Amino acid sequence: MPVPRTALTPEYTISRIIKGGWHLAGGHGSIDADEAVADMRVFVEAGITTFDCADIYTGVEELIGRFLSEYKTAVASGDLPKVQVHTKYVPDYDALATLTRVDTERVIDRSLRRLGVDRLDLVQFAWWDFGVPGYVEAALDLQALADAGKIRYLGLTNFDGRHVQELLDAGVRLVAHQVQYSLLDRRPARDLDPIAEAHDLPYLCYGSVAGGFLADMYLGRDEAGWDHSNRSLIKYRLIIDEFGGYERFQELLELLSEIGRPQNASISQVAMRYMLDTPSVAALIVGARHSRHLGELTALERIVLSPADRDRIAGFLAA
Repeated sequence: MPVPRTALTPEYTISRIIKGGWHLAGGHGSIDADEAVADMRVFVEAGITTFDCADIYTGVEELIGRFLSEYKTAVASGDLPKVQVHTKYVPDYDALATLTRVDTERVIDRSLRRLGVDRLDLVQFAWWDFGVPGYVEAALDLQALADAGKIRYLGLTNFDGRHVQELLDAGVRLVAHQVQYSLLDRRPARDLDPIAEAHDLPYLCYGSVAGGFLADMYLGRDEAGWDHSNRSLIKYRLIIDEFGGYERFQELLELLSEIGRPQNASISQVAMRYMLDTPSVAALIVGARHSRHLGELTALERIVLSPADRDRIAGFLAA
């Protein structure tokens, strides 16, 4: 089934499944550049036309830039749909206190060169430590670069509600907010929903399957056998602890499996479908390493959660 699209503005639409790029930096193992670029085309052909990356993901902007260069003729001819690339501006932690407009523009220019484009579709701004002043000024510098034509739209990454409101009050024009949001991690619902609704600032959600933990393979699995081989998996394992621990996590998996069984839907698919149906969620960023994961993603559109299904899940989360 076709991957649905959503409008962040009247002029700008994205696929509701976004191809994440963090894993292409090598955090999950070595990357074959030729295979990665070829996979990008398969995703685009399937309707997943929006890619997510960051200036701090080693080599990823360059990989996507290579794809854009190699397939620009196919896009221009209409053989491939137009691709949207979302990157992030993540100033170095040690540079926060002394960050200048020149520093910000230098990084944006580097992303433009790496991607081989004249304008960045969406730049998502991150700030490591709100105890260090300067984030409002940096966001306004990004706004000035957007006004100058280097950036089309601005978004945020991992801001809390108070600081989102501060930027909005300063006049920063935002169209989206990238956040970690899943059945296990409900922080946006507690802190950000009122601002998202009041200012039409939808979420682009990563971690919707908790780094792969919300999956059939973990149902009934001995906790001692879990894979903690990289920083991402350790992070999501801590989220499970905060959610209520191993037993509660297993109860959630059992519930999702039961709900998905009549539709032959996996636990991951039910978890993603629930998030896609959540108000203020525009899209899910999914770190599928290979195109062989496409079938599970494109099948999401056929999965329907009834009001009763959603009520069961919401009731469990609220208990």
